[in-house]
Amino acid sequence: MSEEIERSTSRVRFPGISPRAYEHPVDRGALAVLRAVPGIGPVLKSVAGAFTERGERLGYLATSIRVGPKQYPALDRLRNETAATLDLDPVPELFISRNPQPNAMALGIDKPFIVLTTGLVELLDHDGLRFAIGHEMGHVLSGHALYQTILMRLMQLQHSLGWMPAGYWAVRAVIAALHEWYRKTELSCDRAGLLCAQDPAAALRVHVALAGGMDLTQVDTAEFLKQAKEYEQVEDVRDSVLKLIRTWPLTHPMAVVRAAELQRWAASEEYRAILSGDYRRREDDHASSTFTDDLKEAARSYKSDAAESEDPLMKVVNDLGGVVADAAGKVRGRFSGFGSPSGS
Repeated sequence: MSEEIERSTSRVRFPGISPRAYEHPVDRGALAVLRAVPGIGPVLKSVAGAFTERGERLGYLATSIRVGPKQYPALDRLRNETAATLDLDPVPELFISRNPQPNAMALGIDKPFIVLTTGLVELLDHDGLRFAIGHEMGHVLSGHALYQTILMRLMQLQHSLGWMPAGYWAVRAVIAALHEWYRKTELSCDRAGLLCAQDPAAALRVHVALAGGMDLTQVDTAEFLKQAKEYEQVEDVRDSVLKLIRTWPLTHPMAVVRAAELQRWAASEEYRAILSGDYRRREDDHASSTFTDDLKEAARSYKSDAAESEDPLMKVVNDLGGVVADAAGKVRGRFSGFGSPSGS
């Protein structure tokens, strides 16, 4: 315990950190388009109001264990420490729900709370749980719960439109786009989890465990990361299409790909700069036109990924960055007369 206390006090905290400091550029770009529409925040909140946030919380209050000083105190310390690391106040409530499936989620809009399943708690070690809880704190800080709720509502709606092909496929297209965005939010919040854990090896162990690692002494992490390289290096465009088919309905990136993405960020200058205190503050978020910046960063990210990818299909579409950049200007011009982009 004394060793853990010493490590806790040695971790860096990030006063006033903006979620933009760690968010994946494509995640921010997708949100920028949504936020560009005047009044979109209140509209989306009214749609999200179709589900009862109070009822959702009451459901977990009645069926789960609410973490606190007298219930799972070790997890309560992690809850408070990760919130303090990201300067998140008030500290979201944390519930432990009986479910053998390893999972975690951030729910709610005005007062978000976090849920961990018993499957996840039993699977991860102490540092892995710090990473997982920090990941969910990232969702809360980034305001992802609202848009996740919209995705959930649309997924329910698609079943009621199944008898009407045109409506069904229109909704499926929107869901596919939101799934792509939400997969990027997972990459963003893995970064938030790493900022809380400040231990890339612990984060990697989480991804190994989620991929099927039961006894981690039997898994070589270098070999595990080679799987990501092999996945990215397919030579046949048919394999590329199969990857798209498997990926588009998922809300989370595939574990091996996700692990490689985070390890690349852990080795980046951007991550080291944040640890040294050089990061964007929330007070700076309103100081400039973030809309154009977000779209440009998203375009650069798409173009960079396409240029560096060894996937044959990605090489075919390596001009996507330019297309996104052009679209950014057109969208910005269309809405510039209606007022500034609204936040969530």
